[in-house]
Amino acid sequence: MKIWALSDPHLAFGVPSKTMEAFGPSWEGYAEKIAANWKRLVSPNDLVLIPGDISWAMRLDEALADLKWIDALPGEKIILKGNHDYWWSSPSKLAQVMPPSIRFIQNNALIWNGVAIGGARLWDTPEYSFANFIVFQENPLAQKKTAEDFAKAKEEEEKIFSRELERLKLSLGQLDSSAKLKIALTHYPPIGADLKPSRASKILEEFKIDICVFGHLHNVKPSSLPFGKTRGIEYIFASCDYIDFTPIPIHTI
Repeated sequence: MKIWALSDPHLAFGVPSKTMEAFGPSWEGYAEKIAANWKRLVSPNDLVLIPGDISWAMRLDEALADLKWIDALPGEKIILKGNHDYWWSSPSKLAQVMPPSIRFIQNNALIWNGVAIGGARLWDTPEYSFANFIVFQENPLAQKKTAEDFAKAKEEEEKIFSRELERLKLSLGQLDSSAKLKIALTHYPPIGADLKPSRASKILEEFKIDICVFGHLHNVKPSSLPFGKTRGIEYIFASCDYIDFTPIPIHTI
């Protein structure tokens, strides 16, 4: 059995006008690419981790088409909320409609074949920047922002990030202490590319995480991010356009 990762699929079966194909040739047929690579690699007994930006849907009923598409692919799946998952609802509502092969993390922790998995979305932070690693491309779907908008966003950034750190602690505090492996999912990177300690990485170290999987970043220059292992934790960047829309193996049981 293997554990795989693929983040930020940005599916749009329920809202086809928002397809990622608007972002250029690299995204053409991206759902088909993901499905073909997934079916080629992942077995029914495997697990696939998807840390955020699952669907462009705005409402839960719109996201069901994307969730059912994921459910039809081989293996079990564990998902985490991303910053674009506006459809994400309360745990009770999600539990009512979530397809059978998909479980979710929201202020909780899960166990899969002796592997403990928890996490939190996190948020932007001025602690580190990835500007030098990204080929900037304007989002054709985004609304224009003024200087005042950016100022207000900065004011809220620290509040949201601090709250997300508490959610990370809450989730990781529920990990099974007897687990043979501990994995954390975060949507935003919890550490800079230089792997210097951050507030989030210190929490991961405190809870003795072995692997942290994340995404969020797009248009990253090929093979440019030097993430890796530091202070006992393997940091794995898994945004689907960076990994050529192919699930990457992170552990074998």
